Amino acid sequence: MGKKRKHNEIEAAEAAKKKDTAPERPKRTLLGWKDKVSESASGSPRAFRNKEKVLLTCSRRINFRYRHLMLNMVSLLPHCKKDNKVESKTSKGGTLNELVELKSCSSCLFFECRKHKDLYLWMAKCPNGPSVKFLVNAVHTMEELKLTGNHLKGSRPILTFSTNFDKQPHWKLLKEMILQIFGTPKDQRKSKPYHDHVFVFSILDEHIWFRNYQISVPHNESTKIDRGCLDKMTLTEVGPRFCLNPIKIFGGSFGGPTLYENPYYVSPNQTRALEKKQKAGKYVKKVKAKTRRKMHELSNPMERDEFADMWKE
Repeated sequence: MGKKRKHNEIEAAEAAKKKDTAPERPKRTLLGWKDKVSESASGSPRAFRNKEKVLLTCSRRINFRYRHLMLNMVSLLPHCKKDNKVESKTSKGGTLNELVELKSCSSCLFFECRKHKDLYLWMAKCPNGPSVKFLVNAVHTMEELKLTGNHLKGSRPILTFSTNFDKQPHWKLLKEMILQIFGTPKDQRKSKPYHDHVFVFSILDEHIWFRNYQISVPHNESTKIDRGCLDKMTLTEVGPRFCLNPIKIFGGSFGGPTLYENPYYVSPNQTRALEKKQKAGKYVKKVKAKTRRKMHELSNPMERDEFADMWKE
């Protein structure tokens, strides 16, 4: 039988094997790589990591077109979480704040449909606010438009804003909220590390107009462009399209003190009431014209024709 090796000899052999083999791969954790965590714990400052998550849901009795718009937004935002419909007639603020907390989200996009016609969009930072209520107009979904643009699902968008967003404080607040909610965080689990489409937010007539464009680049080897050459890049619209009319900005989440109120906002109920009055005015004009005609005939009777009874004899 061979002699047993001493403990010191075993440790020396294991150390020689570790030197010969490749270094071990660091373990992946929720906060990143394990070696980076140990470095940060030793005293070096940890880099900021964006963990923005958006809860996207809608109210009951929503129209089919608005539901398709919501599904288009789900496909455009890889960092969002979809949930069941919420009853909007009761206290929706507390319910939505609880849902956001249960889903581990920090923001919320809530599509609220009224009278099967009007669509309102709540954009809120939970649980402390602020929050904005929009009226959504000019809705066109991807399926409806059938545009030629196409981009990779889950890719990160480039957000562009018109210069009007820097003129007034309420537009600056809306710009910051849109940046945090619509911007996909870097290294997000469901996102892809590419920028192949653009979200365009522009202000016209006190409304925010949304467009989504694909960045088209020639891929042939002969016509392959250099990095930074923007002249040959083209934009192709993908969809969807919609227009946001801001109504109020609140200090809290789905409520609280009013920070801004749009003086140019006219509710859809008022516009429909004006249209009904105009239609009712047409009918009243017709009735008045008939009565005037009768009064005119009574006041100006026709003279009797002397030849009226000639063929009756």
